[in-house]
Amino acid sequence: MKAGTHSSSPRGTRRKAADVRLQTVRLMAQTHRPRPDNSAPEELSRESFIRLTKTRQRSIFDFGVCNFHEFALFSTNVETSAEVTSKVRLPLSVPFFYGWVAVTLSFLSTLVGAGIRSAPTVFIYPLEMEFGWSRAAIAFAISVNLFLYGLAAPISGWLLDRFGPRYVMVGSLGLMAVGVGLTTVMQEYWHLVFLWGAVVGLAAGGTASVLSATVANRWFVAHRGLVLGILNSANSTGQLIFLPLMMTIIVTVGWRGGSVLLLVVALALMPVVALLMRDDPADVGLVPYGSAQTYDPARPPGPSGESERVPLVRALRSSTFWLLAASYFVCGGTANGLVGTHLIPHSIDRGIPEVAAAATVGVMGGLNFVGTTLSGWMIDRVSPKKWLALVYALRGLSLFILPFVNDFSGLFVFAVIYGLDWFATVAPTIAITSDTFGKRSVGSIYGWIFLSHQLGAALMATGAGVIRVWLGQYQFAFLMGGLMAMIAACLALSIRTPRQQPQVSPVVTETASA
Repeated sequence: MKAGTHSSSPRGTRRKAADVRLQTVRLMAQTHRPRPDNSAPEELSRESFIRLTKTRQRSIFDFGVCNFHEFALFSTNVETSAEVTSKVRLPLSVPFFYGWVAVTLSFLSTLVGAGIRSAPTVFIYPLEMEFGWSRAAIAFAISVNLFLYGLAAPISGWLLDRFGPRYVMVGSLGLMAVGVGLTTVMQEYWHLVFLWGAVVGLAAGGTASVLSATVANRWFVAHRGLVLGILNSANSTGQLIFLPLMMTIIVTVGWRGGSVLLLVVALALMPVVALLMRDDPADVGLVPYGSAQTYDPARPPGPSGESERVPLVRALRSSTFWLLAASYFVCGGTANGLVGTHLIPHSIDRGIPEVAAAATVGVMGGLNFVGTTLSGWMIDRVSPKKWLALVYALRGLSLFILPFVNDFSGLFVFAVIYGLDWFATVAPTIAITSDTFGKRSVGSIYGWIFLSHQLGAALMATGAGVIRVWLGQYQFAFLMGGLMAMIAACLALSIRTPRQQPQVSPVVTETASA
């Protein structure tokens, strides 16, 4: 390191001072010899001294005056911050913790994945006009997309735990790009089912909430809930951004122009993720934000956290797994299955105009960003299971209101309450999964729990439609959904969560990330 490189900052001055002192120590080690009778006072063992010098990840000047044996141990076993930095470099120099870069890339990947996965909903009419396919046939392809999106969750979770987020994100974006790109030349109905249904559905599973769970739990201890809230708001944000944009392009240049736009966005994001994304803090010489651990350059980098992977068979013997899966089944059923599928038809049945009903969905989407982020922020401060129970109770309340709504003002009240808790269940569910089964298993275990979510969505979407045909109205379906949400709140309160370890001040982690 050249003289004066860090002279402009206190941190640089400390590093320079550490290097100078280290050179002095090494000179002492070469010119002095220990006493023949081994009578040196208070000699430290190799292990205890290394542990002492890494207590605060600082340099030798933290320890005052040391005897020769301590100096010798330091000179042979402890590296300066400059030496560590030369071995492990950040792919992008940032003035803050690098985990926020990983969060940003994950957010963008989830946002793009949500936009691509939900795009067929705006392609229904133009595909119907061009190819003559029935609306029911196109809807079947979309249902395949939704089912495989859920089925991909446990597979993606295993891949995330095995190979890390970086490869999974690049692979998912690449597969989505292939699927959406080939739709521009499709001519047969089975092309639609295979490309939009199978290829895009499976690929989008790699950027679903399983990715958010893995990234948040690997990179953060402090503010983990807030990160989960931010990441899980990307799903609705992607739909809010892409669907209106896609509709505009379809009207202007046709549906193939929309497919090309999605292709370009996916291809543009792939190299950014490949170059800047890292799987674990240890990959860049850091520890999770707020962690009590310290980075040890003497050890080969590995996954953060000491917990072992929990196999699915062991998780299946846990009551927590089944309580989370059961409550998440209700979450998927009342969200994607009931409200997501049947809210607009129900509103039209009640005499509310289509435009007003669609505007309600927009209100719900906007408030969902607030509610999801707030949910993540809250579970950093209160018990996740209590917050999860409260969210389910609010959802049940909103569904009890909906059958009695007859005008837009009442529908707006429903949209406010429901929008705030729409995706707010995700962050506490992931947090409980991580705390119970360990962050090295959160991807695979949560993937199976998420499959239960999509199973509930599929069954309740069909069930509500059957009730509408049978009774001629949706009231009974929504009342049943409200009752199921209240049951889910009780299930959440029944979860037995492990005792939390005390967190250290983030100041220690900021030192690690310096």
